[in-house]
Amino acid sequence: MVKVATTPLDRTRVARAALKLLNETGLDGLSLRAIAKELDVKAPALYWHFKDKQALLDEMATEMMRRMNEELAAGAGPDTDWQSSLTAALRGLRRHLLMYRDGAKVYSGTHFTDLSYAAPMEAHLRTLVGGGFTPGGAARAWFTAYSYTIGYVTEEQSMGPDPVKEEGGSYDLAARAERLAAYPLAAAAGGEMFRDFDAGFEKGLAAVVAGIGATMLET
Repeated sequence: MVKVATTPLDRTRVARAALKLLNETGLDGLSLRAIAKELDVKAPALYWHFKDKQALLDEMATEMMRRMNEELAAGAGPDTDWQSSLTAALRGLRRHLLMYRDGAKVYSGTHFTDLSYAAPMEAHLRTLVGGGFTPGGAARAWFTAYSYTIGYVTEEQSMGPDPVKEEGGSYDLAARAERLAAYPLAAAAGGEMFRDFDAGFEKGLAAVVAGIGATMLET
């Protein structure tokens, strides 16, 4: 028998249950039926709040954004230069995406369901404009660094060990090198691309930030 929920069912409660379940099932295994079971309700009850899985993913991404903003706001320090501010923001984004199995896939391409993203975005853009960017240049700079981070974490979560459960094998570089034996540079590249994702992210982010400063900042 299905239990009656003691806490009112709303979009936020469903999204939080879905994020908890995500770490157990991954994105492919996540379903409204599984979430309903987690919440001890009948599956049709969820359709009052979400017409389909994409609507649910939108709310999950929004809840991820809310949690990230709360943490980053609590740890906010004094104003810094745009390079340091941008670097810190993208490090924070990556850290939060890695808290969830398939976190980058859930977050990418979704539409936020409220304006929780607006104040942090405004602050980031204001820092860039204060650093000498035009409003348009600031928007392009932010989106470029943001897209790098989303893409990097998507690949990282697909190719590396599970960062949530801290288990699962990483990409088999020896097998890859064997397959690419006739292409020595491509074979050797695997060690740089698929080992030490932390160091790889930092190197790439530094290159992105430097490139933004060289090509988008008006002097």
